[in-house]
Amino acid sequence: MHKAEIIARLLNLRPQQVENTIRLLDAGATVPFISRYRKEATGGLTDVEVDAVSRKNEWAENLIHRREFITEAIEAAGSLTDELKQRLADCWDEQVLEDIYLPFKPKRHTRAAKARARGLEPLADLLLHRPQCNPEAEARRFIHDDVADEAEALQGARDIIAERVNEDERVRATLRQTYKLTAKVCCKVVKGKEAEAAKYRDYFDWSEPLRRCTSHRMLAMRRGEAEGLLRLSILPGDETDALRRLARFYLHHDGAAARQIEMALNDAYKRLLRPSIETEFAAQSKQQADNEAIQVFATNLRQLLLAPPLGPKHIMGIDPGFRTGCKVVCLDAQGNLLHHEAIFPHPPRNEYARAGFRLKQLVEDYGVEAIAIGAGTAGRETEELVQALHLQGVDTFLVSEDGASVYSASAIGREEFPDEDVTVRGAVSIGRRLADPLSELVKIDARSIGVGQYQHDVDQAALRRSLDTTVEACVNTVGVNLNTASKHLLTYVSGLGEALARSIVGYRTEHGPFRARKDLLKVPRLGAKAYEQCAGFLRIPGADNPLDNTAVHPERYALVERMAEEAGCDVATLIASPERRQGIRLQAYCTDEIGMPTLTDIMNELDKPGRDPRGKAKVFSFDPRLHSLDDLDVGMEVPGVVTNITKFGCFVDMGIKVKGLVHVSQMANHYVKDPTALVHIQQQVMVRILDIDEERGRVSLKLLH
Repeated sequence: MHKAEIIARLLNLRPQQVENTIRLLDAGATVPFISRYRKEATGGLTDVEVDAVSRKNEWAENLIHRREFITEAIEAAGSLTDELKQRLADCWDEQVLEDIYLPFKPKRHTRAAKARARGLEPLADLLLHRPQCNPEAEARRFIHDDVADEAEALQGARDIIAERVNEDERVRATLRQTYKLTAKVCCKVVKGKEAEAAKYRDYFDWSEPLRRCTSHRMLAMRRGEAEGLLRLSILPGDETDALRRLARFYLHHDGAAARQIEMALNDAYKRLLRPSIETEFAAQSKQQADNEAIQVFATNLRQLLLAPPLGPKHIMGIDPGFRTGCKVVCLDAQGNLLHHEAIFPHPPRNEYARAGFRLKQLVEDYGVEAIAIGAGTAGRETEELVQALHLQGVDTFLVSEDGASVYSASAIGREEFPDEDVTVRGAVSIGRRLADPLSELVKIDARSIGVGQYQHDVDQAALRRSLDTTVEACVNTVGVNLNTASKHLLTYVSGLGEALARSIVGYRTEHGPFRARKDLLKVPRLGAKAYEQCAGFLRIPGADNPLDNTAVHPERYALVERMAEEAGCDVATLIASPERRQGIRLQAYCTDEIGMPTLTDIMNELDKPGRDPRGKAKVFSFDPRLHSLDDLDVGMEVPGVVTNITKFGCFVDMGIKVKGLVHVSQMANHYVKDPTALVHIQQQVMVRILDIDEERGRVSLKLLH
């Protein structure tokens, strides 16, 4: 079966969609470009589906290379038959491929290899093929200088049989299927580590079917195991039944040799098969848990990055604190730092009145239109101070601080503000997050943003790739202002990367704002291919050509100009006139290359040119009664903001240090398979307090609709 057919079957797509997508990827097209501007070729695949094809294509290529290596290795050993060659060529299952290779794989000094070297393989054959033979009598014939007695000869023969059993494809497939259907994961605390492992006490004596083990439980147990506090094992549900299944392949008679074969089978199972298959399923279950956790993180990150921005406003950013005071910064509409200072309204200095007076002055002096307050330590207290000032026309927002300290101490933070300390940089980041979360958060390692589930326990390479892909998708979904975007934001634009982003900023600094997209071709090292991939995602407000501020790709400008000409107007008038656009018959512009998906996208963009798909930020206020865990009572109904979503529910910030958990069972009156179907990051919700565990600092909530 062809590679594209295999990938299509795995992803439930049409082979032609996969073939065309792979062809575009091989030609250097990016995932955002393919999903946005090549819908006719892909059959309308989304960016997620295109990325899935890309990943499966990499998997298939790796498998093909492994298959070629195995084929060459078996051929070099002189064991490649036509039948075996065909089996290898048709194999698209990694486990089956390795099972085929196992008997031919170069071996270390195994017990079976040593037994063969002592000439005991014929004895093993006798035991297997002549079940009525007398094992001891036959073993005497193999006693020599390297074999002391019958027992040693029979042990060597059993070692050879055990290795054959282990390498038998039928046996491995049967045991693998048994694991798949019945395997259970068992977890116990390491003896003597009970106190140290207190946080894992739910898993001190835990057992459940592997197929029902959720990703968060698997990752929690794996973390405990890595810390040396828990012991984890994966075993078939009934080992006696598993052995009985394997015995069918080798125990056909009750002859005298049957006992020897049975001993070899037990040895093969305990010493070779079970550890091997357990390792397989441990790796598979870890990978599955990783994938689920990474998917949760990517979904949460996408929602966070696409959170509504406040837009270009004069913003005051406040990084609150008690002992060290509150760092205050004033930013202009482009996010440039105008002023910074510290105020001390909270204990131990308690300069409440002076701090309030100074904030009022700064709001007036710098034309502040909105105030962003970090939602960490002293956040609520600082919010109350600002609200008590009754500033007219100035909205106040609590903004997540997650990752702000990482940015403050990063090379990016030092590059942007080389003369300021980390507290100033942190306050600037908080203010800029309110204006445009996406533009600011791309500067921070996504793993530090705080919307993940066991992100430090999963495959870090897979996590980084997924998060980078998510950031790239969000940046290109929104589009980027070519004349104001930072180098860090431009890095994620389709087809650019760090080097070209730096060149664009350098060119912009030297020559002034871009007036047209085509001027990008004047940027050093930015060629036609990069221009094709990036141009449609870059916006130029106020450009000479109004299409330069839309998602219409330059390759389709001539098409839009023809539409305008046939409508009897110019492009600007066509964009401004819904009536003229309604008179356009899109079918008349269809060609072999341009279909209705592209034409529909163009018309949607002309309807709302340059529209930000994220909407606008909304003001939110916590319940003024709540400041700490002591203020909560069971039964209270309070407002909150969703800060994180996992497979088992979502966490809600109620304005206190502890975030409450809405378990998936408390999210609706029906079964909820996926919490993201009901809530999203930064959603404003109402919740009811169900339980308060003061000892463990946990609050259980119910989502109200």
